[in-house]
Formats: sequence, structure tokens, C-alpha cells
Amino acid sequence: MRFALLILVCAYITIGCTNKTEQLPKLDSKEISNVINRMTDIMIHDVSNPPLASRFFSYACLAGYEVASQNNDSIPSMEGKLNGYPDIKKPKVSGAFSPDAAAILAMMETAKKMQPSGKILGDYEEKWIDSCQTLGFSQEVMENSLTYAQDISKQILAYAKADKYNKISNYPRYTPGGKDGDWFPTPPAYFPPVEPYFHTVRSFTLDSANQFDPIKPIPFSTDKKSEFYQLMLNLYNEKLSKEHREIAAFWDCNPFALQDNGHLMVGVKKISPGAHWMGIVGIVCKQKNLSLAKSLQIHTAVAIGLMDGFIGCWGEKYRSNRVRPETAIRKYIDPNWRPLLQTPPFPEYLSGHSTISTTSAVILTHFLGDNFAYIDTVEKRYGLPPRSFASFNAAAEEAAISRFYGGIHFVDAIEHGQTQGTKVGQQVLKRLN
Repeated sequence: MRFALLILVCAYITIGCTNKTEQLPKLDSKEISNVINRMTDIMIHDVSNPPLASRFFSYACLAGYEVASQNNDSIPSMEGKLNGYPDIKKPKVSGAFSPDAAAILAMMETAKKMQPSGKILGDYEEKWIDSCQTLGFSQEVMENSLTYAQDISKQILAYAKADKYNKISNYPRYTPGGKDGDWFPTPPAYFPPVEPYFHTVRSFTLDSANQFDPIKPIPFSTDKKSEFYQLMLNLYNEKLSKEHREIAAFWDCNPFALQDNGHLMVGVKKISPGAHWMGIVGIVCKQKNLSLAKSLQIHTAVAIGLMDGFIGCWGEKYRSNRVRPETAIRKYIDPNWRPLLQTPPFPEYLSGHSTISTTSAVILTHFLGDNFAYIDTVEKRYGLPPRSFASFNAAAEEAAISRFYGGIHFVDAIEHGQTQGTKVGQQVLKRLN
């Protein structure tokens, strides 16, 4: 009799605990987008360069992904898939916790530590925890979820520290070449070159930054019959339509853009190319009504692609060290010529936006299919109207050609960037699947 009573009591407790777990509110993909947006705001505040921004996104997403993976059988672990990825230990938490809340908190905890002004996220995190309790999460659940998140974040931060980005400051200062055809700082601010050693950082899926080396750029020449001179003329003679200008502005994504206010140069608030694509991921995950776990999987795959795309692209930029159109055209064709967009501070070949946009499109097409139509509202926060796309590939194509319309890239840098971006995207999918 006592034994039977004990079984009934245990069953009651088990059912009660199960119901308690099932009654936890569910969070959706918009919570990921909110964190990405906060991270992007901090990147604008800190003027984080495009490669570095991709690094912040990738590790923050990995932290959230790892929580999802440990608590959802449909989300595979990254162990054995990413270069040097450790066995992330599952935290021991006494009491109930929410995997959804822990995943979002892990993203915030990681971004707080990695971004220079990451402490700004602290206020948002506190308010977010309060909002979760308003939704129905208990204080105990949120405290346990935060403990879980902090443990995962600590392990991901150790993995991030081992990628050798912190060693870059020990390298000698990069000095631009002095030959005709070499890159040289451009107006209006003549910034020094950005991240000349980013290719030395450990990638996630590449065997090296040189794995998908593009063909060499068209050789520099001032001969008016040469291929290079024709590249300059193509840009110089391009008649931009209203739509061309709108496309260039929409995909500008130059964190270093400045506005001349007479006696003062003022920074213009612009997001990085990677931030734009992370915003697109949020839009389409919401449109598809995907679960938070599945959305994290897609966000993380794209973020990994951004990082590896920049590593490969930046290796080529500082290997070929090619002059920007603005410098070449003004010196050899017309000293009064100005590109539509401000030229970002790094060598021309390859086009970074063409590379990472194509990589992102390859990955998103894999997860969501070709001909996935959506409206891109990412730049609406910065005063630009939305644009509609019939597919991710169509968006990537437009992002690539925008660099030509903007006058900041030659055609071969765009086309070969797209080729490299395709290969990087395929490599990421090969390693993750």
C-alpha cells in the first residue's frame, strides 16, 4: 500500500513538473532580431569595421545556438564542424530554466563582453529580463536561465579568444605601397587601412584564408588600350539613373562615411554589410514564422559565413593591394571626378560586399529555398525606403552591382568577389551539414 502511494506521489510530482515546463512562455525570432539590432546600434556607436562586426555577430550567435543545441535534438552541436570548436559543457542548473530565454541571454552576455561598448547592453538586458517576468516567467526561471547563459557565454568567449584576433595588435603597422596602382588612403578623411591582418584570424570552416584564392586582378596600366584603363573608363562614363543611385545608397553600408558640415566632419550613421544581412535573416525568419531554435540556426550559419567570407576577402585585399577607382580615375582621367559613394578605407580587390552578400544568399537559399520573396526594411531605421526582392540571389546581385554604381569598385573585383562568396557559402554548408 505504501509502495503504491509512493508511486502516485512521484507521478503527481512528475506531472506537475512537466506541466510547469510546458507552461513556460515561448519566445520567437523577434527576440534574436532585437539583440542583433542592439548590437548593431553599439557597432555604429563604436564605428566597428565590417570584418570585426562579423566577428561579434558570429560568437554572439554561437552562444545562443549552443544553448538551443543542448536542449533541442533537431539542432546539431557544432563540435567537430567548426575549426577548433571545443566540447561545450552543459551547465548544471538546479531548478527550472527556459532554453529560449537562456539562448537570448547567452547572446547578450557574449556581446557585452566582446563589443568595446558592450556594457550598453546591460541596461537592455535588465529590462528584457523584467519583460520576460511580465510575460509569465518566474524570477527563479529567469535567474536560472541567466546562470545557464553565463556559463555557455564563458565557454564561447574562451573559444573566441583562441582565434588570435587579439594578436593582431602585435603585428607591424601596415604601410601602403608606393607604386602606381597600389592602394592609397582616400578622401574625405584619408583613414588608415582597416584590418590588414584580419586574414590571420582563425576561420570557422576554411582550411586557410587562401583556400578559395580568386584569379589575379586585371593588371594596373595607364595604357589607354589596356584592360585596366577600360575598367576606369567604364566607371567614369557610367550614367547613373535614379534607380541606380537608390540601389547604391541602399547597400552603401559604410560605417566610416562622413558628412562635411563646413568646418567639421561628422560621422553618418551607417551599418556594416554584415549587419544588413543579419537584419535580412531576422526579417525572413519572422516571415516564415520559424521557431527561436531554428531561427538561431540560420542566424548562426549566416554569421559564420560572414566571418569566413571577410577572412578570405581581406586576405586578397592586402595581397593584391589594388588602387581604388577614386584614386586612379582622378589621377589618370579627370581630377574632378567623384564617386557617388564615399570610398571605404581598404584596398579595392576583392569587393567585400559582393563576397559576403553572395555567401549569405547561398546559405539562406539552402535553408529557405530559392525564389523566397521578401521586403527588405533593414535600412528603414536609417531613412531609406524598403526594397522588394524575389530571392536572396537577386538581393545579392543587387548588392554586388551597387558597388559599381557607387563608383567604389571595378567590375572584376565585383564578379570575382561573387565567385569567392559562392565558394565560401558552399564550404560553410558542407561543414555544417
